[in-house]
Amino acid sequence: MNDLQIGLTDTTTQTEVLIIGAGPTGLALACQFVRYGVDFVIIEKNQGVTPYSKALGVHARTLEIYEQLGLAQSAVAQGAIAAKVHLLKGGEVRAKLDLSNLGKGLSPYPYVLFLEQSKNEQLLYDFLRRNGKTVRWQTELEHFSQTEDKVTAQVKRADGASQRIEATYLVGCDGPKSPVRHALGLEFSGSTFERVFYVADAQIAWNLDRDGMYACLSKESFLVFFPLKGENRYRIVGTFPEEFSKDDGDVLYAEIEQRIQEQAELKLDIHTVEWFSTYKVHTRHVSRFSTGRCFLAGDAAHIHSPAGAQGMNTGIQDGYNLAWKLALVLKGRANKAILDTYNEERLENAKHLLQTTDRLFQLAAGDQWLFAFLRTQVLPHVANFILSLEPVKKFLFPRLSQISINYRYSSLSQHAGDEGLKVKAGDRMPYFLMEGKSIYDKLHQPKFHLLLFSNTPNDFQSLNTELDSQTLEFIDFNIIPLYPQVSAAFGMNHTFNVLLRPDNYIAFISAEVSLNRAKNYLKNLTK
Repeated sequence: MNDLQIGLTDTTTQTEVLIIGAGPTGLALACQFVRYGVDFVIIEKNQGVTPYSKALGVHARTLEIYEQLGLAQSAVAQGAIAAKVHLLKGGEVRAKLDLSNLGKGLSPYPYVLFLEQSKNEQLLYDFLRRNGKTVRWQTELEHFSQTEDKVTAQVKRADGASQRIEATYLVGCDGPKSPVRHALGLEFSGSTFERVFYVADAQIAWNLDRDGMYACLSKESFLVFFPLKGENRYRIVGTFPEEFSKDDGDVLYAEIEQRIQEQAELKLDIHTVEWFSTYKVHTRHVSRFSTGRCFLAGDAAHIHSPAGAQGMNTGIQDGYNLAWKLALVLKGRANKAILDTYNEERLENAKHLLQTTDRLFQLAAGDQWLFAFLRTQVLPHVANFILSLEPVKKFLFPRLSQISINYRYSSLSQHAGDEGLKVKAGDRMPYFLMEGKSIYDKLHQPKFHLLLFSNTPNDFQSLNTELDSQTLEFIDFNIIPLYPQVSAAFGMNHTFNVLLRPDNYIAFISAEVSLNRAKNYLKNLTK
């Protein structure tokens, strides 16, 4: 008997998708599979959801995804809205910025929500359990192989027993050191910031109002206090100067607290420290998001600076993009060629994200004289005025909140008909209210959505009869009055229709009042 056979169970588990890793990316992907009726197995080497807060910011686009799962209200109730930012210099508040409604009219969630990664994971895990699913905790991937037809993985349980899992597809959501990525031999190129970052969750006693976050402005580094749920709880994030020579794993908490005291220049008492960590920031992305029947998502595919709190949100959106495509292929509704668009769409986004977060980091903490001058001498005086300008809000919020992410260049985006319009194929469906209700209320079903906007909706009710029972399983059809806010959002004042992908990105916009184009679009997915 060889070593592999020792402890090997007799059974082989068969499933449609094997997910490696149950962090926020893997759990969110699993939740999407529940929506689409995809069978999956999700394994995680740890014993449960993380007890640590880790990632903190939850953006509007993620909350819009949570809304489809029925989790948005719970997330907001458990989190803290980023209401204000106080800019500190020399221990004094030099400016107060109101962020509580930064994205008004752009999303149902016009703010940044502070909700720890541990609570996000628990929300998602509870959703799985309510739907009869679970995670195989304390189960680790040993190795895997793939053929034209399937992926075969060997996993090891906590009791030491090994088990074989056969899946049609595998998704590695297993973090920055991703064994799946290494096994696939995918390049993970990029760079590393030399400075050591620190992070701590603790209670703080000070004389400052608890109505927002505090950012300390300095020439060579940054220090930010983020409010958390609970009495006087804050997340503290900052950097050591470049000349600080210790490796990140050798830094003592006493050194972190000393650095905080020096940077803040405030009278404050930090106590009840829940956890702390130090690290160096890497900015890297894979050369491809997939190889054969295996895919990567989240930190396994891209890592970057914490500027803008983009990481956890981006991983959740990776899964949101991939889930519906895998579901269509597994159900025979689309040719497997559609899976190539996952790499096509998300790799481009990862490249752009790394550039954006690098620029944000340089602005927040870069030691070049121009950035330091703008940060310390100019920003406190002009920030309030700049953020009061509507054009600035409409530029800044979509980029921060990830609602501006688009797939205009994707092969799934058909641009015939969107010439001269504000909105293009590949854009996220714009948000607006209709009689006080969100347009997104109509977009919860895990299907394509065909929306016909018309001032004479009764004239087109007959189109419903053209949808046979098979098509109805695939597409949700709504006739909606051409409200002024619809015309304003799209720049169209006459009857038109929009086909939305299951992830609520626009497939096409058309003035043709028939179902022909939608049917042809869906038919082409099977070719």
